[in-house]
Amino acid sequence: MTHANDIGTRTGAIAPDLRPAGTSQPALSFQNVSKEFAAADGTRLEVLRGVSFDVPVGEIVAIIGPSGAGKSTLLNLAAGLIAPDRGSIKVMGQDTRSPMDWRCVGYMFQDDRLLPWRIAVRNVALALEVGAMPAAERLRRAQDALELVGLGQFANAYPHELSGGMRSRVALARSLVGEPRILLMDEPFSRLDAQTRGSMQREVLRIQDMRHVSILFVTHDVEEAVILADRIVLLSPRPARVRRNIPVSIPQPRIGTGAAVALTAELRASLEADTIEEISA
Repeated sequence: MTHANDIGTRTGAIAPDLRPAGTSQPALSFQNVSKEFAAADGTRLEVLRGVSFDVPVGEIVAIIGPSGAGKSTLLNLAAGLIAPDRGSIKVMGQDTRSPMDWRCVGYMFQDDRLLPWRIAVRNVALALEVGAMPAAERLRRAQDALELVGLGQFANAYPHELSGGMRSRVALARSLVGEPRILLMDEPFSRLDAQTRGSMQREVLRIQDMRHVSILFVTHDVEEAVILADRIVLLSPRPARVRRNIPVSIPQPRIGTGAAVALTAELRASLEADTIEEISA
């Protein structure tokens, strides 16, 4: 994928380093962002209120919070699919409400969204079909992206011939095929079994280390956030505000380590307290 309005690599033996040279600006910046939607009864539903945080270049930032707190809304704002009511979102220093090149942003959704009549390589190439790129080049890049996620031998397989984990890898390849600088991920592994989810988490860390892509990752799984993220943004109940912004300096691999287990427990307790507070309000 290039822009989230579309669907949504390695182009050689060595992956490109996509870190902008000599810049200290964040990859993504939310500045006092507020957002409301129209409710079914005609009233306004306030989802976000004054949300501010950054995604530093080359880092993984995970968003966690209660259900309905606007986590996916933040991704859609970052992708330019919707505009904030107040505040601003900047992508590589550029305001999303100004004309910009959205090819720097990839989006991996909760559902894999594979087209059942297309083989894997053509599902991946679909993200490149907007534009003038020749078909042969699209397929070459799509094959490279499948190789990157370990599915090069399954390029001609249809979605129904792939396991859930393999379908997720195809979706990941599609989100990376345009070589984005920023990858938005909306609970992409929530429907996978625990073993496959762990494998995909390791895959994300491997590719992020190789590609230096900046990732904004939404998850309901607190342990997943602790395992993956360089920073965790904890949202309050709706209307969401940033309750905590936590740097995570635990060395990788983290899973099962005492520090990771302790941070997971602490964050779960914070979420439970917010839930109790919301019910009592």
